[in-house]
Amino acid sequence: MTPFEKSILDNSVTVSSTTASPISSARLSQGGKGRTDPPISIRARDEILEILTFLEDFNLEIETALDLSTPDPYYKMATHLIRNHLEAKPVTPSSLTAEAGVPYATAVRRLQEMQQAGMIEQRPRTRTGKSYTLHPSADLVEQWIQMCGRLKRLTAKSFGGDSREPGMQDYYFGGSYIYGQSIQPPQVLPEPLTLSGGLRILVHGDPTFMVMDALKRQFEQVIGVSIHQRAFSIDRLHEEALRNAQRKTSRYDIIAVDLPWIGEFATKGILLPLDEIMDVGRLDPSDFHTAGWRAAHWAGRPYGVPSQTTPELLFYRKDLFAEEGLEPPTTTDAVLRAAERFHDPSHGRYGIAWNAARGTALGHQFMMTCADFGQPLFNLEEIAGGFDADNLDRDDLLPTIDSPGGLEAAEYLLALAQFSPPDILSMSWYERIRPYAAGKIAMAYGYTLLAPYFELDPSSPAYGQTGYLPHPAGPNGTPVAPVGGYVLGIPSNLPEERRADAVEALIAFTSPEAQKLYIQNGSRTAPRYSVGADPDVSRLSPIFEAVDGMSWRDELQFWPRPPVPQICDIINICGQELHDMLRGIVAPREALKLAQSRAEEVMKT
Repeated sequence: MTPFEKSILDNSVTVSSTTASPISSARLSQGGKGRTDPPISIRARDEILEILTFLEDFNLEIETALDLSTPDPYYKMATHLIRNHLEAKPVTPSSLTAEAGVPYATAVRRLQEMQQAGMIEQRPRTRTGKSYTLHPSADLVEQWIQMCGRLKRLTAKSFGGDSREPGMQDYYFGGSYIYGQSIQPPQVLPEPLTLSGGLRILVHGDPTFMVMDALKRQFEQVIGVSIHQRAFSIDRLHEEALRNAQRKTSRYDIIAVDLPWIGEFATKGILLPLDEIMDVGRLDPSDFHTAGWRAAHWAGRPYGVPSQTTPELLFYRKDLFAEEGLEPPTTTDAVLRAAERFHDPSHGRYGIAWNAARGTALGHQFMMTCADFGQPLFNLEEIAGGFDADNLDRDDLLPTIDSPGGLEAAEYLLALAQFSPPDILSMSWYERIRPYAAGKIAMAYGYTLLAPYFELDPSSPAYGQTGYLPHPAGPNGTPVAPVGGYVLGIPSNLPEERRADAVEALIAFTSPEAQKLYIQNGSRTAPRYSVGADPDVSRLSPIFEAVDGMSWRDELQFWPRPPVPQICDIINICGQELHDMLRGIVAPREALKLAQSRAEEVMKT
């Protein structure tokens, strides 16, 4: 067995000394009920498919050149099975025997012989098991990988490509492409789920979840049942989740939960603790960005699996900054100076955009701006890297809105408003990114999940010209990238007979394989280190490398949006009072005093 072939099975890919992988803990194998498929990288898969195509074409030439040649049913069925396995397409007994190239009765006998030899496995499609699909066994997949490696070397030996050439000593089949761990596509579950009526999911209506919806048919093949997905805006999603919790039986098998809601949903018993219904180790927790995984916990127990880890960053136009000879802004003062420099309303260009719409949108922006000045929204204990948001189930938690840091944040937002578009007071998550993508704004605070608005649009002036920074810091703060995004959890009122299958779907939807597929289809969130390090992913956007760097530098933090049970009400209060401040109705100190008083009342109740 060659080093590359062994690496596929052992998950320790050998690479050249100049392309060492930064991630070694990624689990790429497909766990399942009694079966583990050997992991195959995307690039290795593509090379195997190329070799299969060559073999099929070559075999056709042999058959047409020699009138007396006889089709080999074993070879033809194995080739068809391997190809469809790599392309994640189901194979039925009838479709496989049709590919054998021999009479039906002969094909059936050869199929039975291959099954008896352990080359083919069957997986039930229905509860009765009368309908099933066929799949290559792990042994057959391994044999094909080995054969493709040998063919690669034989071709190089016969037609050129000396393995002794400089730089080729560490080349293995597929190995030249593997800078990090290359993740395979999602594979069909060993056994289809048995959820009556299909899998029901409640999500947020953002680009990543819309990508999931667009891939619904593919994931229906993976899990074996139909998928029904409902999407709402952030406030309506929160309302529907609470409404669903009052029902005797949950309408949803899985629900998306914004990270700050974890405390509320855990204390109200809306979500099941994951360690109560599954082996959490199957999720490979160490592969998730630390801040995203910690934010999914309450009182030390996990209540969801990160589906999106999307920090809010400062987007800025690299080309515009270069033209003006400006350095990327790393402080709040530098942001204000740059915003003033680029602000030119007479020519339809504005300095900066951010969340200033009344209520939830502005409340989130104020909360994260407080973090820029080193001020948490509550009296959290200071620790290395920021503040302790892991231990929030305490009785002495108090709001710290009316504070020196809160005042600095409020005054900073008031200053930003001078260099913002005229409709800034109605801008929320999407509204601030659209004009940035249209080239009307030089900078914008925005979540990475919204980057597709300009990263996937070649006509956008921001296309290929956007830099990504953590929030620039105020005088008493440090750069911070406040973690946003959603986890997927299981409602506590889900009937017990559906829970096991809901867990399997949860694992499938949050696996590295699934998350890579979301990114390849337009998402810009990578909750796992292994996904961000994947060579196919890292080439798609500079966001992934930037976010990974922030995580390693401990800038990726969730304390700016602490999951306090009353956080939704307090966010809304801040968004109302600060909106009056921006409108000029009240002064900053008065707005903070009112917000503090209202927040304290909420905490008491």
